[in-house]
Amino acid sequence: MARALAVAVALATAAGPASGGSGTEMVSGSSNLPAPRQGATGGEVLYLRYCASCHGTAGGGDGPVAAEMRVRPPDLTRLAARNHGKFDERGLVAVIDGRRAVAAHGSRAMPVWGDVFDAELTGRPHAVRQNLLRSRVLVDYLRSIQLR
Repeated sequence: MARALAVAVALATAAGPASGGSGTEMVSGSSNLPAPRQGATGGEVLYLRYCASCHGTAGGGDGPVAAEMRVRPPDLTRLAARNHGKFDERGLVAVIDGRRAVAAHGSRAMPVWGDVFDAELTGRPHAVRQNLLRSRVLVDYLRSIQLR
């Protein structure tokens, strides 16, 4: 599992900061993940870069790294359904930024993206706000892919 986690983090961080760029480069430097579609939202771009290697491009938990993991990544399209129809925005931000560990993961299998975002944003104006904004934009994207 440590190898799978290292691969996921390496894929996500290999391409450099998620802002800027043309939107046509390969996500995470991986040939297994598509580039964002033309007109993709910031949340979709961030999702493809940081999450798709484990959770899959459509959010089903079937990314290219998932097979290497001891515990399969969850299907992110069913977050609300698994929570009695409620989409827990605050809870998801806490999971993404590392404030809440997921007990089912045992030791934390998911990278603490808040730490990764902090490292990428070091020295930029309003880095703390930008970090929080990235987590919020990811959560907004996850809300948009929920199955009804």
